[in-house]
Amino acid sequence: MPRIHYRPYTKSDEDAVIAHILAIQQGEFAVPVTAEEQPDLRAVADVYQSGTGGFWVAEMEGRIVGTIGLIGFATSEGALRKMFVAAEARGRDLGVAAGLLAILVNHARDAGIKGITLGTIERLHAARRFYEKNGFVPIDPAALPEGFPRMAVDTHFYRLEL
Repeated sequence: MPRIHYRPYTKSDEDAVIAHILAIQQGEFAVPVTAEEQPDLRAVADVYQSGTGGFWVAEMEGRIVGTIGLIGFATSEGALRKMFVAAEARGRDLGVAAGLLAILVNHARDAGIKGITLGTIERLHAARRFYEKNGFVPIDPAALPEGFPRMAVDTHFYRLEL
């Protein structure tokens, strides 16, 4: 079984991370979004790695197969973003999604974050099941925390109380 290595994002990961995310968004799920429409991908240090946030990657055999980001906002809130795992690295056997989520949740707790909120889209059924299995509960858009950085494409929202 291949070994998975988890680590914080570095600027040298930028192009590989963008290619990884776009391959899943555009290629696998036909989400009509470009890199230009996601300026956070070229500003990871500023958007994610400042304050209480963070951004991590999972590598397998020298290439990025998973990403996850946390944006700290308000006084003790976090927004989960950019969780993407390559098809060949999904599932319980390798545990990439679970490993990335555990890193993010542990970091959030250590940073004093009290709740993590995320938005996703209807067609990502497996992702929505994964979040629910990991303690996230669906919330109405009207219940989003003040200051939550909402994405226009998101239709389903979840929250994990820490």
